[in-house]
Amino acid sequence: MAYRLLADVLVAFHALFVLFVVAGGLWALRWPKAAWGHVPAALWGVAIEYGGWVCPLTPLENALRAGAGQAGYAGGFVEHYVLPVLYPAGLTRPRQVVLGSAAFCVNALVYSIVLRRARRRSGANPNPERV
Repeated sequence: MAYRLLADVLVAFHALFVLFVVAGGLWALRWPKAAWGHVPAALWGVAIEYGGWVCPLTPLENALRAGAGQAGYAGGFVEHYVLPVLYPAGLTRPRQVVLGSAAFCVNALVYSIVLRRARRRSGANPNPERV
């Protein structure tokens, strides 16, 4: 019972982490210091997708499920939990690159806004000769 509970908690944490990777930059719009936690998480998430790797949380979840007498699953977290919601077919390499690119583009857009606001707040003038 404890293994199953731990596996379920890990899935919830993993889902929140994926959500944070994709949309956590929006917190930085309101609280710029949130970027200190979000940027490394976003880089990790994009690297996992571009590299075609499996997040270390996935084998941990599978081990906990095995300890609970349940079957684990093949592939990664995104393939098992997220893609069935987004796509009817399984995860393919091109889709994985699209997911990584989408996460990168969303975060690049958000952080361009964050940086623009930070420059405005600091009063920095990028073109001092145009004062």
